[in-house]
Amino acid sequence: MPSCNAPLEQEELAEAKANYRSMRAHCRYSKVGIPYIGNEKKAIEDSKTSREQNFETAWNGAGFCFVLSYSDILLDLESNKTAADFVEKKIRGTVKDPAVADLLVPHGYPLGTKRLCVDSGYYQIFNRDNVSLVDVRKSPIQSITAAGVKTLDKEYELDVLVFATGYDAITGPLLKMDIRGRNGRQLRHKWSEWPQSYLGLMMEGFPNLFTITGPGSPCVLVNMIVSIEQHVEWIADCIASMEREGKKTIEPDIKAEISWSDTVDEIANSTLYPHTDSWYTGKNVNGKSSRFTPYAGGMGPYRRFCEEIVEDGYRGFHFDLGVKS
Repeated sequence: MPSCNAPLEQEELAEAKANYRSMRAHCRYSKVGIPYIGNEKKAIEDSKTSREQNFETAWNGAGFCFVLSYSDILLDLESNKTAADFVEKKIRGTVKDPAVADLLVPHGYPLGTKRLCVDSGYYQIFNRDNVSLVDVRKSPIQSITAAGVKTLDKEYELDVLVFATGYDAITGPLLKMDIRGRNGRQLRHKWSEWPQSYLGLMMEGFPNLFTITGPGSPCVLVNMIVSIEQHVEWIADCIASMEREGKKTIEPDIKAEISWSDTVDEIANSTLYPHTDSWYTGKNVNGKSSRFTPYAGGMGPYRRFCEEIVEDGYRGFHFDLGVKS
């Protein structure tokens, strides 16, 4: 999606600074953690003319929030296709070589169910004579040579090779460490089938182990800065409360953990996200169980639920006055 980056006029800067507090407050309780108000109308209920105008406006200014230009783009395949068709027309209208455009148009999954990227002239780059687009599914990389990269079809000479080989998202960093809880139980053992947590903040059996934007939190589906801030503030307030009351350990109940995981699954299955193999579901990592683990209900509802948990005496958690091994 076009990033639409541009120098800000002094009037725009002044307006942003004057409304900074209200913008930040809106971000904290908005759907995706940014000052963007989505469209509550459904794409399939709008006229074709109005829909195209709305998509055009979003394309020219919304960035990755293009998928919020209607409320059902990530919920309904028919509505999603209207957005995907618009994006395809934009790509084909920009990329001159039809064969290259064919490779760039998303195929085989609903638009937005893989992580969207914003760009500055990305598609235009493929019109340059010194740029080649290689489909490594059809012509796999055979080797890295002294001159560049050799695929099944030919060798490409390069000055610089940049590796973008993917990563083990959401759970990878935690599972790389040998984290052990009560009775020496390993986190990787607890998560051997799928990652289960309470609110994406803690796991049963691992007292005092807090996670920042862990599985079961909005994390990668929203503004990560706002998501991280909310988690850090919640954890800091929790620790301060424990210190005031002389409590030594906190740990979620297994029933609360299971209930929250069921909620995460239920919301995910109401969307199009699970239809796609991506790093959201862990399919990019060999041997990793496939499951959509982020909370897809939005930043605002998640924040309110966390606040309700605290107001209800940290419902779903239990505290001890001493540490148990």
